Amino acid sequence: QVQLVESGGGLVQPGGSLRLSCVASGIAFQFYNMAWYRQAPGKQRELVASITGAGAGNTNYAHSVKGRFTISRDNAKNTVSLQMNSLKFEDTAVYYCNAVFGVVANYWGQGTQVTVSS
Repeated sequence: QVQLVESGGGLVQPGGSLRLSCVASGIAFQFYNMAWYRQAPGKQRELVASITGAGAGNTNYAHSVKGRFTISRDNAKNTVSLQMNSLKFEDTAVYYCNAVFGVVANYWGQGTQVTVSS
């Protein structure tokens, strides 16, 4: 059974930081491309950041978070993390962990709420 379990969301003031984590089980984690998406109320889900698997570790970021967010992975712990700094009101959303292996597998976590508010 595949599970992606996110944690680390919460309420933070503008300019603050949060670190999201996603622990995967039931997959050969090191081979999967991992990503964080987010969905704000009334908006489509959007890609925030991604990191490739199979040892490459190439990263990609949405323009809106570049320079503020950092995605990383620990294959030994089956974990992908998203360090979010200098948070803005517009970063408020439900953040989802995603695991993809080619066209054969695509899994989602249940999401974790991030609220940026003063």
